Amino acid sequence: MLERHIQALCTDDPGDEAPAAARERLKGRFPPGATRRMTTLGLLVGNALAELEPGPEDAVVYATGYAESRALEGFLDSFPAPSPTLFQTSIHPSAVQQLMIGRQSPVREFLPLSGGALFAFHMLRAALLSPAPRVLLCGGEERGSWLLGHGLASARTFAFAAALTAQAGPRALGRVRLARAPGDGRLGIEAWFDILRGRAPFAGAVAPGWRMEVAWS
Repeated sequence: MLERHIQALCTDDPGDEAPAAARERLKGRFPPGATRRMTTLGLLVGNALAELEPGPEDAVVYATGYAESRALEGFLDSFPAPSPTLFQTSIHPSAVQQLMIGRQSPVREFLPLSGGALFAFHMLRAALLSPAPRVLLCGGEERGSWLLGHGLASARTFAFAAALTAQAGPRALGRVRLARAPGDGRLGIEAWFDILRGRAPFAGAVAPGWRMEVAWS
């Protein structure tokens, strides 16, 4: 059985908020001028992760299914006169790197995960297996427009960051466990976000042969 305790948590569920509105809402959380070079997902995930004050001894596990799909849409929409600025945005480093490079802050380990039906499960297993004293598990998606019709973007914008430790301590918010067990199931990253956002208990299969339990204090 793998187990970690949730010590801190930040979630952002902006609903139908437009990217420009999200930028305006979050720009004060970053150095002046930094948000001009950041994607919507970079702003959302970066803000959530910054709340946990990542340090050099932390491991960071980052998961997203579609990454900066909105930025890619913007660049493709600029054709037949492709925008150099939108091109740079579309190939920007990941949301986590957008925060950490600007801070020039090292971390002990950085593990980005994406793709496949079970990537949310692999995200959780990686976080629970990490030897780091504190693991910052973060991720999110940004709502697509026309790429959504092709199954290449998320239908919802959200971001999360959770600090996980091996020891419970007096201020633990909850506990996450993974154990081998018969059965089959799937846990998507959006479902994981809803568990965190609502601090909802969970017990069930999340991958073939794996069961997850989430309990809150």
